[in-house]
Amino acid sequence: MQHPEILFFFFTIAFIYSSVGFGGGSGYLAILAFYALAPHEMRLTALVCNIVVVTGGTYLFIKKKELPFQKVIPLVAASVPMAFIGALMRISEATFFLLLGISLLTAGILLWLQPATQKENPDAIAEKRNYIRDAALGGAIGLLSGMVGIGGGIFLAPVLNLLRWDTPRRIAATASFFILINSVSGITGQLMHLPGAVNTTQLTLLVLAVLAGGQLGSRMGITRLSPQLVRRVTALLVFFAGLEVLHKHLLS
Repeated sequence: MQHPEILFFFFTIAFIYSSVGFGGGSGYLAILAFYALAPHEMRLTALVCNIVVVTGGTYLFIKKKELPFQKVIPLVAASVPMAFIGALMRISEATFFLLLGISLLTAGILLWLQPATQKENPDAIAEKRNYIRDAALGGAIGLLSGMVGIGGGIFLAPVLNLLRWDTPRRIAATASFFILINSVSGITGQLMHLPGAVNTTQLTLLVLAVLAGGQLGSRMGITRLSPQLVRRVTALLVFFAGLEVLHKHLLS
């Protein structure tokens, strides 16, 4: 492997993101943007690592019956086909890095604005369900997810918290499931017309790194780290990575 330090970066990102219920796709892309990888390989790598990190968490959420399936259906029914379509779209390298930079900036802002986790209070949930709004939100995030190579949870969770969509725990479960199913859809779309080869050895090593980081983060993060502090630190890192991506690939 030409750049073994990426393993450490991916392990750290998986640890941090999994501690707050995310897969880490935006973080992986932010790191890979600094290396000479083709966009198709960056997207595929990020989505595969997403799946590895969130699969275990999603299983636990379902097992504990914390995933509100009836409310999730409009989100994923729209996001899954749109993620597939986004992954099928052929975009130029300049367009990819423009979308990536803007996505990272937006994700950083949304994470920073997300309120601190409060007590699970069902009375604070918005009373009326808006299926059209949820479908539109899921579809828009799904399309962007497929085009850029992220799961979308880093956008979805802050928005749902701001909308008081459900309790923080159920929103975390929804975001985890959303990331998983969109990542699978995005990979399926990419494999339909993969434009180049993928370094399978490097991908395997990165998968092992995020598997270790994700397992450790999901177990240690909740009990030993402040979720709000982790979100704020992650928000800053993602935001400045977005600035660097735009500067390096578009403004330099």
